[in-house]
Amino acid sequence: MGRRTRGPRYERLGTEQAHRASRRLDRLSPLAIARLMNREDARAVRAVRRALPAVARAVEAIVAALGAGGRLVFVGAGTSGRLGVLEAAECPPTFGTPPSLVQAIMAGGRAAVFRAREGAEDDVRAARREVARRVRAGDVVVGVSASGVTPFVRAALAAARRRGAETILVTCNPGAARGAAARVVVALATGPEVVAGSTRLKAGTATKLVLNTLTTAAMARLGRVLGHRMIDLQPRSRKLRARAERLVAELAGVAPARARRALAAADGRVRLAVVMARMGGPRRRAAAVLRAAGGSLARVLEADSRRPARRRADGVGRARPRKPPRG
Repeated sequence: MGRRTRGPRYERLGTEQAHRASRRLDRLSPLAIARLMNREDARAVRAVRRALPAVARAVEAIVAALGAGGRLVFVGAGTSGRLGVLEAAECPPTFGTPPSLVQAIMAGGRAAVFRAREGAEDDVRAARREVARRVRAGDVVVGVSASGVTPFVRAALAAARRRGAETILVTCNPGAARGAAARVVVALATGPEVVAGSTRLKAGTATKLVLNTLTTAAMARLGRVLGHRMIDLQPRSRKLRARAERLVAELAGVAPARARRALAAADGRVRLAVVMARMGGPRRRAAAVLRAAGGSLARVLEADSRRPARRRADGVGRARPRKPPRG
C-alpha cells in the first residue's frame, strides 16, 4: 500500500477557524448580524493597512513589468479567481488599457466565473497549461488565494516563475504562504469568518481592497491618470460622455461646447482632445505633441502652461481670455 501524500492541514488555517462571536449566528436578529459583520469588515480594512509595505512592493513590481512591455495576469480559483477577473475587466474602461494588458486566469475557465466549480482549484495540470499558453517572460503574475495553499494558484505561480515572469501572492493566511513561488507576498491576517470558512466575506473584502490598490496605484504611476482624473476612460455611455466632456473642458480651460467638438474630433480620446482644445490646431499636430512627450498629458500641460497666453481663432483652440472687469 502506497504512502499517502501529505497535503495542507486545512484545519489549521485561520480562515477555516470558527469565530467565537458568530457561534449563535442563526439565532441573532438581522440588526445584530449586520453589526457583527460590519465589525468584521473593519478588521479586513485594518489587515490591509498592516500589509501596505508589501502592497507597495507589489505595485513597484507591476509598474516595472508593465513599463518594460510586460502584462499583468491575475490567477485564482473560486471567489479569489472571480475578484481577479473583475479587476482585469475593469481596467480597460477605467484606464483605457488594451484587454491583453491586464488578464485573468480562472480555475475552471469562463464558466466557473458564473457557476462554482469547486474541484477546479485542485487541477494543477490545468494551471500549468494556462500559464504556458498565456504567460511569457517579463509578465507579472498575481496569484490570489485566500487560503494561500490553493493547488491551482501555487502551480500557476511556480510555472510562471519558471517562464521568467515576476510573481506575487495575495493571501489571507500569512503562515500558509511559505513555499509559494512568489517574490512578493501580500499577507492579510483577516482571521476567522462569520460563517466559518466562507472566504467570500472578510477575506474577499480585504482581497478586493488590495487588488483595487494594485491596479490603481500602478496605472497612476504609469501616467494613465492625471491627478485623480481618468484621462483614458472610454466614453461609450451617456454618463461617460458627459464625464469626458467635463474633463476636456476643465483640463483644457475651454467652454463645454468647444470641449465637445474637440472630443468628437479626437474620436473620444480624452487626452488627445485636451491637447487639441488647449493648443489648437488639427488632430495630427496634437498627436505629434503627445508622442513627443512620451504620451504624458501632464508633460504637455506643464510645457504649455509655461508659454505666454495666446489667443486662438480656430474653432477647437483655447478659449479667449476674458477682459478683467472694470472698476
